[in-house]
Amino acid sequence: MTAIRLLLVDDDPLVRAGLSFMLGGADDIEIVGEAADGGEVEALVDRTRPDVVLMDIRMPAVDGLTATERLRAREDAPQVVVLTTFHADEQVLRALRVGAAGFVLKDTPPAEIIAAVRRVAAGDPVLSPAVTRQLMRHAVGTGPDTRRTRARDRIAVLNDREREVAVAVGRGLANAEIATGLFMSVATVKTHVSRILAKLDLNNRVQIALLAYDAGLLEEEREEH
Repeated sequence: MTAIRLLLVDDDPLVRAGLSFMLGGADDIEIVGEAADGGEVEALVDRTRPDVVLMDIRMPAVDGLTATERLRAREDAPQVVVLTTFHADEQVLRALRVGAAGFVLKDTPPAEIIAAVRRVAAGDPVLSPAVTRQLMRHAVGTGPDTRRTRARDRIAVLNDREREVAVAVGRGLANAEIATGLFMSVATVKTHVSRILAKLDLNNRVQIALLAYDAGLLEEEREEH
């Protein structure tokens, strides 16, 4: 079994030491490097080639948001999980919009942080349906008035089936749940998700969910039902 290569980024050496001790104890996770600031990340990624970066948001020089945006703009970018002390604030939302695969709270139990790293390495977002709904509610009050118009223009390139899948992703459903609800195979759901990501030039399912919410698709679905 190939170990998941993990890079830790946090300006607090005690936090890094704790994470390294905790995550390094997992048989399938290898800590390949540590950084104290977002400005160190790209060089470390080039040198260590991590699969996942566990990224603190608030750092004094280059913050985790900027570092995440820089990383996710690269080809063959590693997945990024942001570390935060808040369930839903504007910085978390911005990190998700630029391509983070999810977030974990700094007081999350060790087993859950390990599980989050494994999920992201496997290509799954680290956002439960409950957390997704919380983020969506927060997002509706923080975006500019023009966000919905822009989101609707982007969503317009999707066909009807892809829109249905995008709405289901926005509701925080897993592929198996989407397959059951839309009467299709899991493989077909995965194909639709891949096409949506390509058409909309997005990095992951979290961004699909945010865009679907911005476009008002989830509100339309509630009204229809």
